[in-house]
Amino acid sequence: MRISRLYTPAALQTGSTIELDDDNAHYARSVLRLKNDAPIILFNGTGGEYVGKVVEVSRKSVRVELEKYVERSVESNLKICLGLGISRGDRMDFSVQKAVELGATAITPLITERCVVQFKDEKKSQRWQHWQKIIQHAAEQSGRTVLPDFYDVSTLNAWVTVQSGLKVFLDPYAEMTLAQLTPENNSVTLLTGPEGGFSSAERETAKAAGFIPVRLGARILRTETVSLAALSAVQMLWGDFK
Repeated sequence: MRISRLYTPAALQTGSTIELDDDNAHYARSVLRLKNDAPIILFNGTGGEYVGKVVEVSRKSVRVELEKYVERSVESNLKICLGLGISRGDRMDFSVQKAVELGATAITPLITERCVVQFKDEKKSQRWQHWQKIIQHAAEQSGRTVLPDFYDVSTLNAWVTVQSGLKVFLDPYAEMTLAQLTPENNSVTLLTGPEGGFSSAERETAKAAGFIPVRLGARILRTETVSLAALSAVQMLWGDFK
């Protein structure tokens, strides 16, 4: 029987009983329909997970008793930082979700010249929180016990100057391929563009910051495809797909 896994930001400790937050309580009660004594796994994104059981389900609260700590990790040996050009709606949601499933270590949403999504301060915060929820749910589904770092929305120009490791930006017009490269200190940084791709100025900015233009085959990929393909490729070449 598959045991439900839930992320919680709460501090967790064997032998303690915790009350789930409103969102998790609603999900456990109304979607999973968990009853008293149902097994459940909780994790808070810092590594490992706690096996427990539901000890109270009511309209006001859902409480879980933590019975055992399990030291478990499915993290890749390859550190992957992803700069993700912001795309519209479901495309961005899909890219963030799949980045978590494919083992990204850090994710930063990037505003680029051809970004069609406009942010005011309030909307920027709302979208960031929305993507953070996607990351949490993707970690629940994929079995990760460590959440990737999720950084504030940045501009491409600012982000490229503070990256390290093997630095790659995906460009359908490049001549080099990933197989011709080697990670530095088991670390790779990937930069992917929005729907319209990178401008000429952005390409030059990335190259000046040490990013290497790389193509993924002969075809032009959609923005939501290229990050998935690049993450899969680096995991196959240097990570845990081998």
